[in-house]
Amino acid sequence: MKRQDSFYFDNFIECTHYSLRAAQLLMAVMNDYDSSLIEARLDEMHQIEHGADTKKHEMLAVLMKAFMTPIEREDIMLLSTCLDEVTDKIEDVLIRLYCNDIHTMRPVAIELASVVVECCKEMETLLEEFRNFKKNRSIHEHIVRINTLEEDADKLFIKAMRELHSQSSDPVEIVKWREIFIYLEKCTDATEHVADAVERVIMTNT
Repeated sequence: MKRQDSFYFDNFIECTHYSLRAAQLLMAVMNDYDSSLIEARLDEMHQIEHGADTKKHEMLAVLMKAFMTPIEREDIMLLSTCLDEVTDKIEDVLIRLYCNDIHTMRPVAIELASVVVECCKEMETLLEEFRNFKKNRSIHEHIVRINTLEEDADKLFIKAMRELHSQSSDPVEIVKWREIFIYLEKCTDATEHVADAVERVIMTNT
């Protein structure tokens, strides 16, 4: 039973590894931006996203056969779905950069991507400590930290949108970048959803 219980928590942690890898790849692409290389980096990102999907399917396969679980089945499903969403949202940003044919990177977009990386690092630590959530007293600090980072991203998003609309006169450029900024902001929202899911599990299982 302990081995089976460990599987769920290990799976959660492995999912955060994929999210962090995706965020770091996105950051690397945006930091040293070259539009001619985006298609190749999309393939790399898709491999990461596929690995995250595989972990989710492994979780579902075990959950369907399990007689007992360490936390409620609904909570396992919720947390697994939220974790998967993070990697999906990060991949979406890179897809938008490619589809919108972006050739020059905006500094504020890099700032937002940096917050996404920090959110994923904090999320990784949170899920590593989640295994012992009934005894661990520092989990709440990581939840608060993710919430704070998400608020930082909101402020950057407002700054980005203000700069875009006040400094650009090209309507096509505005539409392209509005979409990218929205997708970047969704990445940090997704990590906050994970933190909220963890908080819900702790509240209902302690």
